[in-house]
Amino acid sequence: SGTSFSVILGVVGRAVPAEKRSMAMGIASAAGSFGQFAMLPGTLGLIEWLGWSAALLVLGLLVALIVPFVGMLRDRPLPSHGVEQTLGQALREACSHSGFWLLALGFFVCGFQVVFIGVHLPAYLVDQHLAATTGTTVLALVGLFNIVGTYTAGWLGGRMSKPRLLTWLYLLRAVVIVLFLWAPVTEFSAYLFGIAMGLLWLSTVPLTNGTVATLFGVRNLSMLGGIVFLFHQLGAFLGGWLGGVVYDRTGNYDLVWQISILLSLLAAALNWPVSERPVARLQAKAA
Repeated sequence: SGTSFSVILGVVGRAVPAEKRSMAMGIASAAGSFGQFAMLPGTLGLIEWLGWSAALLVLGLLVALIVPFVGMLRDRPLPSHGVEQTLGQALREACSHSGFWLLALGFFVCGFQVVFIGVHLPAYLVDQHLAATTGTTVLALVGLFNIVGTYTAGWLGGRMSKPRLLTWLYLLRAVVIVLFLWAPVTEFSAYLFGIAMGLLWLSTVPLTNGTVATLFGVRNLSMLGGIVFLFHQLGAFLGGWLGGVVYDRTGNYDLVWQISILLSLLAAALNWPVSERPVARLQAKAA
């Protein structure tokens, strides 16, 4: 959690001007996606070469590289406008804003879907009589095409309404899942699903965090983005856990797939009414 989006995108949001913020967040998110693409086959190779225990130590050393990299960062000082908000004031302002909660609930759906698919898709494909390696390849494709998706979402977010883009992303997720379940499951259709879901996978991240920054500013972006991301992780827990429970009790994932489709429609509806209009405090400062 301490190295995840809420911290990283908070730093990125403060480091770039507003007109470049969405694009910068997209680039940062795409870098994480490239890590997913590279580390899936890389970790598998380490386990086959060194065994799981030594492979885990190697991964720990790679994570430790974050420490010297962070030491090279220089946070850009924010301009002062007299008396600044306290954390309590920032929380009260966000919690009284309907858009904040709509974004958080929409992000809950994102977490549910990506973790359900990331954890249970390989087993689902095995149940459909595909090789176990197909699931690994599909998840690698998700990571690869997520690079394109998050970068594109960040670019579009600087030119179009981010809440509207979120609505269309969630609707497209529903369409992709429906088509995947409707068509015969083959190796080819699984790879197409991985590509399509990869384009939509974490494209929500720069758009959601960018909207939070637009609404409330960047001074408390890590905290406010962290609260929104907490909802994402609550959904992630539920998606991973519920997939296992449903499978144990029914022998298939049909119910969770159906829930994922319905949640996509719900998230699309939640994001549509969100306005990118900054809160009155920021409008007063701009004036």
